[in-house]
Amino acid sequence: MRSRGWAGATPTSDEEAIDRILDAVDDVVAEHGSAIHLADVARQLGVTRQTVYRYFPNADALLIASAMRAVDGFIDQAVQRVQGVHDPVHAVVECIAFAVEKLVGDPQLDSLLARRQDGAAATSLTSDTAKAFCSSFFRRLDVDWELHGFDGDGLDELAEMTLRTVQSMLSDPGESPRSGVPLRRFVSRWLGPAILFPRSSAVLIHE
Repeated sequence: MRSRGWAGATPTSDEEAIDRILDAVDDVVAEHGSAIHLADVARQLGVTRQTVYRYFPNADALLIASAMRAVDGFIDQAVQRVQGVHDPVHAVVECIAFAVEKLVGDPQLDSLLARRQDGAAATSLTSDTAKAFCSSFFRRLDVDWELHGFDGDGLDELAEMTLRTVQSMLSDPGESPRSGVPLRRFVSRWLGPAILFPRSSAVLIHE
């Protein structure tokens, strides 16, 4: 645990430090919007910027971690929905559809994905922090990724593609947003073949 600063009230663990950093992020966003800087968060906590850097590499990572924490129980719910599902297409499609249906209209994510008032680009869900988070989530599923041709790099790429899909559908749901069966059919039609590709290509190579 890094102990420097903290306005005289040092956290007792890294987990507590991260929680307090994200609490500060929530306070700063509530007051100033999503155009925050690490210095704002450090000032809120009474620590140096270097202290915050030890846990989060940049402001986007802070915002993404805060948004993910704010969606109460989302990850556990997603895992539960595909518990016992061994087919990677079924599992990933259901997780994407559930994410879109669950997160659409979430005020913190809407603010995060919107272009900022200062003209800066919107925060991307495909930061290294978000991709690592998504890859870790995939490893919790009941899918034998190695059997289906996914090594570590392949799973990371699938995580990135999943996040890009979710961000696109949240940022621009279209004039008639899909949900339910039509949403799952749409995602399955266009991402399903890509998810099956690693295993099918490996079979072709060995024939």
